[in-house]
Amino acid sequence: MSAPVDVKQQKRAKFQQVFNTIRDELVEHMKSENMAQDAVDWYKRNLDYNVPGGKLNRGMSVVDSVEILRGRSLSDDEYFKAALLGWCIEFLQAFFLVSDDIMDASITRRSQPCYYRLDGVGNIAINDSFMLEGAIYHLLQKYFRSEPYYVHLLESFHETTYRTEMGQLVDLITAPEDHVDLTKFSIKKHAFIVQYKTAYYSFYLSVALAMRMCGVPESYTLNGRTVEPYKAALSILLPLGEYFQIQDDFLDYHGTPEQIGKIGTDIVDNKCSWCINIALSVANTDQRKILDECYGRKDAEKEAKVKAVYEEIGLPARYFAYEEEAYQRITTLINDIPEPEPGTDNGYLRREVFTSFLNKIYKRTK
Repeated sequence: MSAPVDVKQQKRAKFQQVFNTIRDELVEHMKSENMAQDAVDWYKRNLDYNVPGGKLNRGMSVVDSVEILRGRSLSDDEYFKAALLGWCIEFLQAFFLVSDDIMDASITRRSQPCYYRLDGVGNIAINDSFMLEGAIYHLLQKYFRSEPYYVHLLESFHETTYRTEMGQLVDLITAPEDHVDLTKFSIKKHAFIVQYKTAYYSFYLSVALAMRMCGVPESYTLNGRTVEPYKAALSILLPLGEYFQIQDDFLDYHGTPEQIGKIGTDIVDNKCSWCINIALSVANTDQRKILDECYGRKDAEKEAKVKAVYEEIGLPARYFAYEEEAYQRITTLINDIPEPEPGTDNGYLRREVFTSFLNKIYKRTK
């Protein structure tokens, strides 16, 4: 008897096939631009090394959201276009990560050396990151230029990129790895960094692209209520993205390497994480002195002292209380959306788009 097919692996494999098609088309486009063969080979390595290696959750969420909004299975053409939009988000992610690793002088990414650290790459990676971003707009033009929502797609990517770069700027000047100044940290600043650096492109963009593809209008009336679906989506997905990042921050401190697949480094790396900001907001004088002296230092003993302060203030209990409050708050926002009749392809927003996100991350442990 054959083993049952892993549905998640099957969906990932189907999604991956679209990347192979896109990559080959982009490489052919480079050839058509009379690029020398060594440059074409370099570009192909850039694509293969940087784009497909992650979890692909952002990209695959576009396909999932389109299926939910359509209320039915997708045709081959619909699937390809939804997956292509998803891969455009993965290209955006690759652009961010390649450049971010240079800024942070990072060593590894996705269990392999950071791209800029490969032999012969170095600062050429800066231009390569630009080419990853440029591929997005080449693909959008090729496949969506004749669609009535083409300009909305362009605006969505440009606005999301700009907002993410705003978040990156605040993050870089608030918490440089080589200069610790905890007076720059605050819960408010952490929320801004998370929303702008993570929530827009990791959560809102996937849903906004799916909504555009499915013809969801700027507003409509359902069950006697006026709905502004893009505003509603943003009001849900920004706090959902913030909740996701706070989970990451907490797991970096509280999760085991076996559980989260890595050793937590936020404390020694001077990250403006939720954990340190909560500690700063409630620490007494002695605890604050320890945090000022020990946070952001490449020293295991000082890291242990910071963790001891986290335990003294009851950080795990504070996190679990936050998690329940966030879950209830986001659920209330979702339930406030008027629900259309099931099984109809009618351009309305559906609650399941958001509950599918929430259910994936609620109480996650890795």
